[in-house]
Amino acid sequence: MPQSPAKIYLHIVFSTKNRRPFLQTPEVRGAMTGYLIGILNNLDCLSICTGVVEDHVHILCTLSRTITVAKLIEEVKGSSSQRIKEDGPNLTEFSWQRGYSVFSVSQSGLEQVAHYVATQEDHHRKMSFQDELRTLLRRYEVDFDERYVGD
Repeated sequence: MPQSPAKIYLHIVFSTKNRRPFLQTPEVRGAMTGYLIGILNNLDCLSICTGVVEDHVHILCTLSRTITVAKLIEEVKGSSSQRIKEDGPNLTEFSWQRGYSVFSVSQSGLEQVAHYVATQEDHHRKMSFQDELRTLLRRYEVDFDERYVGD
């Protein structure tokens, strides 16, 4: 049987629609974290670290060799959105933004990115989601249209 070994790490970032703070309470953030990790596991994409704050998420995970990045994010966003809506009447209007950002992570940078994702709550006491996203896009040298930052 032929082998096709692969190890690809992704840092995925997306926000709630219009950056509405649906994920305010520790209980809701914990539930969303659990949903995201479960969905990733079902797709054979290992969650290394998942950071959920009130209006967006960061996911550091592996990419299975059997799924595209676009399909992975479609599944993660669609399934988690559907599931969180079942958690109470104040979440029935929950939805994610249409877009997302994704960055490749090297093996040598894994620990640093995992720490960054794990400390999101502390980080966002000092910086907005939009400023954070601009910083990431510039660091990774990604061309972007300012009109769509965080949209």
